[in-house]
Amino acid sequence: MEDPVQLKDEGNKYFQANDYENAIKSYSKALKLTKDKPLQAVLYRNRAACFLKKESYAQVASDASRAIDIDPSDIKALYRRSQALEKLGKLDQAFKDIQRCATIEPRNKNFQETLHRLGASIQEKLKIQFSTDARVQKMFEILLDENSEKDKREKAANNLIVLGREEAGAERIFQNNGLPLLMRLIETKNPELILAAVRTLSGMCTAHKARATAILHMLGIGNICQWMAIDHEEISLAVCNLLQAIIDSLTGEGKKEEHGKGDALVLDTKKDLKMITTHLLDMLPSKKVSGQGRDRSLNLLNKNVPRKDQRNPDNSRTLFVVDSGLKKILKIAGQIPDMPNCLPLTENSQLTASVLLNKLYDDLRCDSERENFRLLCEEYIQSQIDPQDMDKTLHAIQVVSGVLQGPFDLGNQLLGMKGVMEMMVALCGSEREIDQLVAVEALIHASTKLSRATFIITNGIALLKEIYKKTKNEKIKIRALVGLCKLGSAGGTDYGLRQFAEGSTEKLAKQCRKWLCNPAIDTRTRKWAIEGLAYLTLDADVKDDFVEDEPALQAMFELAKTSDKTILYSVASVLVNCTNSYDVKEILPELVQLAKFSKQHVPEQHPKDKKDFVEKRVKRLVKSGVTSALVCMVKADSAILTDQTKELLARVFLALCEDPKDRGTIVAQGGGKALIPLALEGTDIGKIKASHALAKIAAVSNPDIAFPGERVYEVVRPLVSLLNTERDGLQNFEALRGLTNFSGRSDKLRQKIIKEKAMPDIENYMFENHDQLRQAATECMCNLVVNKEVQERFLADGNDRLKLVVLLCGEDDEKVQNAAAGALAMLTAAHKKLCHKLTQVTTQWLEILQRLCLHDKLEIQHRGVVIVYNLIHADQDLAKKLVESEMLEILTVIGKQEDNPNLQHVLKVARECLVKFMDYGLIKPVSQP
Repeated sequence: MEDPVQLKDEGNKYFQANDYENAIKSYSKALKLTKDKPLQAVLYRNRAACFLKKESYAQVASDASRAIDIDPSDIKALYRRSQALEKLGKLDQAFKDIQRCATIEPRNKNFQETLHRLGASIQEKLKIQFSTDARVQKMFEILLDENSEKDKREKAANNLIVLGREEAGAERIFQNNGLPLLMRLIETKNPELILAAVRTLSGMCTAHKARATAILHMLGIGNICQWMAIDHEEISLAVCNLLQAIIDSLTGEGKKEEHGKGDALVLDTKKDLKMITTHLLDMLPSKKVSGQGRDRSLNLLNKNVPRKDQRNPDNSRTLFVVDSGLKKILKIAGQIPDMPNCLPLTENSQLTASVLLNKLYDDLRCDSERENFRLLCEEYIQSQIDPQDMDKTLHAIQVVSGVLQGPFDLGNQLLGMKGVMEMMVALCGSEREIDQLVAVEALIHASTKLSRATFIITNGIALLKEIYKKTKNEKIKIRALVGLCKLGSAGGTDYGLRQFAEGSTEKLAKQCRKWLCNPAIDTRTRKWAIEGLAYLTLDADVKDDFVEDEPALQAMFELAKTSDKTILYSVASVLVNCTNSYDVKEILPELVQLAKFSKQHVPEQHPKDKKDFVEKRVKRLVKSGVTSALVCMVKADSAILTDQTKELLARVFLALCEDPKDRGTIVAQGGGKALIPLALEGTDIGKIKASHALAKIAAVSNPDIAFPGERVYEVVRPLVSLLNTERDGLQNFEALRGLTNFSGRSDKLRQKIIKEKAMPDIENYMFENHDQLRQAATECMCNLVVNKEVQERFLADGNDRLKLVVLLCGEDDEKVQNAAAGALAMLTAAHKKLCHKLTQVTTQWLEILQRLCLHDKLEIQHRGVVIVYNLIHADQDLAKKLVESEMLEILTVIGKQEDNPNLQHVLKVARECLVKFMDYGLIKPVSQP
């Protein structure tokens, strides 16, 4: 059995050796084995000292308190607890402990100074608290006084918002009757005051569960939804952000820690979250809710209901929404904007509802859940089909359209419902234009995935052609044309699988471009022209003509920048087609021969899809200002900017960044900034493409200009994600070049690269057989070795890092040599220990150094001479080794050369080496004759 006293002594030894983990283990073991109170007090006190070194202040306070319970006059325990409490922000308690220490040892200078310092801090804190209270009151007085000057009110409103974002300020507002006063600001009906109040409340709710719960109940979810429902974009958005802050705090998405009484409350967050969800669903079918408010409600449901991580088995929120709100979402999907009884909507409402339907359907876990979803949809559609009431039936067909834009397979099943297809055919032949409009749109959405839309392929083309020929209404004509475009593009990019006769595709595209450029046609209809082009631009002739049509390009960019974001996917698809940034399956020549032999179809590439044509189109798009349109698209609501759309945008950006000459233009138009969210969220392919585009920009641009401010730190993670054996060599290479550029900027950036765990990957690439990858990784390391943490890795025992760098200095590749020599020069300048280590890692060290010092390239020679200089200055024994080798002769030859501005930096270091040899008395000065 182990002895607790021995364990205590063992712990003390570990503590003296700075091995705090093992010291804690020894003290903890001893505590389990002893009942001796004085020994327990010592062990608790010692363990508290370990936790203090590890900055685990809560554990310090706990252990020190246990020691003090046994011995109230344990001065060391009191002092340690005082230090911990101060760090935890509990100044008054820390002050009491240090006061007791000073009473026990009144002559201890350290205690007296700490007592004085803490006393001053407490006074300052009280002063701030009282001044905060006074400031809060003053701000409300100014804001609620109708006679206050406008400037003063604005300043007070801004100050209140700032205060609400600070923990201390938020708590003061909360404690000082702030909520009723904020409610009074909202009741003034003055938009500026309402915004100030709502934004202050958002700050107060952020990352504080207890306060968020209290604010939710005091304001009332009914009131919050009512404010969000108003037709005022800024206020509606601010209230939406407030509700999101509350939801984040209730679900624990906030990052701050809470202290004080709030922690002690037992909060029923599930009940509150259900209440919020119910109210959001109730907003959807209400006529009192504005289009803005409806969109906000849909966005909040989109963001917070489906699981963020499919590995989490709990999809209860989705099941709750399906059971209690699916029909309400379907009602929005089925709205017909031109009908008199339509709910207030924005251009984006219906697509957002479709996206929500899709996310909910994807979040279901089993067939029975999906079956229930389908039955609810069928039930709702069935209840709307009424041969006696055409308007009601139209609503049913529009619902099917909405589902087809969301969970397509489910929409396809709904098309098979009894009576649905018949109604669509009947509507196509109706005299009423609205009937034709709804039916044609439904046909278009039904033909999205041609492999599964069998009915449409057999019947759709005839129906659409009939409508296209007969109708005089441009709105219907354009939609019928899009349907034909969709059905006609079934062959994709395969030149040999065209659905239409030669030249028909170009004619259709010409007509689409004409409509697109006609400002007399309403936006909703012009949007369909882009939808048509999204299919037609799979044809290389069409994309070539389109990029040359400047007015059509600009019309598309302008539409992409409007508030109607339902267009994003179509615009992104057109741009992917024009830049050929879609995936193309590689066709093996042997398989082509085999296919021809067996009379199978062989995919053909259009002549205008060859590389030089694609490059020309990309240049044309960059020149036309495509980047600013893409930047605008990236800022869209996350509900409409789906992961698929993000992937398309990432593909386009990557194609645009291909030529280094274009990257400056892309950066100038905000492309660098826009790529960051695309690299961090979305599909895996999309994130990789966006990260690669970022790497291309990061490799050649000034980071301060390409990613201003704090954004530059967000770029590091996407770059590091490309340092992966699953990525291709070009992605690895450009990511390394980007990181090299970043690591040369600042130590904060170097720190961020280390924090993202890039070091092992960079070291692995230094071993690569591929010259360019090895060079890029070595150059990156050359910049990173300036950092102290990296230097520590080289100093640590039992690794070959230094050996690798020394051996790389002996490589034949001059760029690798140069980078490795630079790294070695900095490492040997930073640590004498590394100078000694250098001579022990390989027997070739001297030969390698001599080769560097004799190098033809001045830059490499200079770095070699600097390494020698560092060795000489590190230690006389090292200097002696060098004097006894050919290095003395090499340095002498270099140093004796005539002064030359180009060589001067090398001559200066070589001469300083020789002077140091003389100082050591290893060589004698040559006497003048």
